[in-house]
Amino acid sequence: MNSRHLVQPSDRILVTGSNGFIGAKVVETLLEYGFVNLRCFIRPSSRGQRLEEVLRRFNAGENVELVTGDLLSRDDCRKAADGVSIIYHLAAGIEKSFAGAFMNSALGTRNLIDAFLEFGQPRRFVSVSSYAVYSNLTLKRGAMLDETCPLEDAPQERFDAYCFGKLKQEQLIREYGTERKLPYVIIRPGAVFGPGKRDLSGRVGIDTFGFFIHLGGSNRLSLTFLDNCAEAIALAGLKRDVNGETFNVVDDELLPSKQFLQPYKKNVKSLFSVRVPYFLAYGMCLLWEKYSKWSKGQLPPAFNRRRCAADWKGNRYSNEKLRQRLGWEPRVNMEKAMASFLGQFESDSNH
Repeated sequence: MNSRHLVQPSDRILVTGSNGFIGAKVVETLLEYGFVNLRCFIRPSSRGQRLEEVLRRFNAGENVELVTGDLLSRDDCRKAADGVSIIYHLAAGIEKSFAGAFMNSALGTRNLIDAFLEFGQPRRFVSVSSYAVYSNLTLKRGAMLDETCPLEDAPQERFDAYCFGKLKQEQLIREYGTERKLPYVIIRPGAVFGPGKRDLSGRVGIDTFGFFIHLGGSNRLSLTFLDNCAEAIALAGLKRDVNGETFNVVDDELLPSKQFLQPYKKNVKSLFSVRVPYFLAYGMCLLWEKYSKWSKGQLPPAFNRRRCAADWKGNRYSNEKLRQRLGWEPRVNMEKAMASFLGQFESDSNH
């Protein structure tokens, strides 16, 4: 037992979204740390393949409890939270509508917290958020974006339901922290990549129009490799004396967008890409936004200045707080991380 850990290995830990890309890796990381009394919450529609592989590898099937349910059901949340000391909340709504994002991010989280406070033994609620909640409209290009930076105050104008849902979820958790003394930590990963996730981050560019528009250019990407991100999330639940804190998660050796795209084009698929400089992208987004307003929404405002700034403006990123307060260090360096990410496509071609 590590005396610095908040709970004993025998204490019950709940992981929501445990079959997801990040969730299954968090379960794996906790098992590596010796925490075997896990309860994994999965949606009825979720295929348990990722999680099953992890449990099989660790021979953990007897100790790990699988609970199927819906966070919008208070009864399901009670079953999930009963007797639990730590919750890692990774379940995320993928709805495109603002109403759907609110229901799945905010209402589901509220049900889970209520159940945790009433039926659990609350030591820590770890909420996995996202870099999407930040606004860098007022930041200069190349400025440092860290935990002190402003959050998006108009997600509707950014036309970003995911951002809206995560903002509401964070707001709710902070309110519970103040009013109900919920012990919480918020984790905001950057662009998580690794085997099992095949798409390029939207921060590199978009392929909406039949060819790839490279908008990231020489901007450094807020990358975090799957294993490194899962390590940070696990530590956010286990580390003492960090209640009420927020941590950004990015790796050390952040690649410029073009250095991420080039090996992808070389090793995965030969994309036809056109690089668009930021000033031109910003101008095009401004025109799109104005035409959308003029046409009274006939053209959805999918491209706008807020989104352009958030995704492609170009900032520097820091993991200093993560290192200092959680004692986190990346498990995998960027060279090996890229090799692992690209290796999943090589294994496809060998079949």
